[in-house]
Amino acid sequence: MIKLLRDLGVTSDVAYLAGLASIGASIAAWTISRNKEDAPGEKADRWGIFVGLWAPTWMALGNALKVEEGRR
Repeated sequence: MIKLLRDLGVTSDVAYLAGLASIGASIAAWTISRNKEDAPGEKADRWGIFVGLWAPTWMALGNALKVEEGRR
C-alpha cells in the first residue's frame, strides 16, 4: 500500500497535512452537528470522534512514507 501511495505521488508531508486537516475537520464536524442538527448531543460527539479517528491513520501513513522516502 505504501508503494502504491508513493507511486501516486503522495509524500509524507501530504499525509501529515491530511492528519492535521482531519483534526480541524473533526472539530468542525462536531461543531456543525451540534449547532445545526436537531438531535441529541451524543450524535455530534460521534461525528467528531469518527472524523477524529482519521488523524492517527494519516500520521501513521506519514511515518511509513517517511521511512520509504529514506530508502530512496
